[in-house]
Amino acid sequence: MKKIIYVLVLPLAIGSGLAFANREIKNETLNKTAPNSRTPTEMTAERNKWEASPNGIKFKKWKESPEGIKVLDNAAKIKNEIKNSANIEAVVTSLYLPLGAQLGFGVMVRINREDYILSFGLENSNEFQQLKSLKVNDKITIRGRSVMYAPKYSYPIVAGDYVQRDNKIIYKRIPNQGGC
Repeated sequence: MKKIIYVLVLPLAIGSGLAFANREIKNETLNKTAPNSRTPTEMTAERNKWEASPNGIKFKKWKESPEGIKVLDNAAKIKNEIKNSANIEAVVTSLYLPLGAQLGFGVMVRINREDYILSFGLENSNEFQQLKSLKVNDKITIRGRSVMYAPKYSYPIVAGDYVQRDNKIIYKRIPNQGGC
């Protein structure tokens, strides 16, 4: 009887020992691979270095151009609503993004008489299926997580989190799991 108990307990003891050892190894590797945070001085130096690069100079010129100023002004108009996750009324103006856009799935919308790109990201699955039912001139309520801009686009880009049409939710972004 004792031999049977030893035979049953021994694998259990070995398995739990290995599990704890593996856990400690994982914790050690996580601590070692944590990125060092940069100081504000280092971040400023990197930004200054980028601003002096050809891309930085090109971006600065775009920001000062009439087109860049218009895009920045339009982005600023909805910045507080985006920051506060407020509902924003919009009208779909086009089911297609501008030619050459590399933003994934999105539509063009008009908010307060200004045009914006409403982008949802890369299309990996059927999560955008209900959004594909949108039509031009549909009135929708949106919420976004950020508003961005780039010299390549003539419109500010709203990263869409939520879309509602006729008081029915047709899209709600699923937050990233297990990330920062």
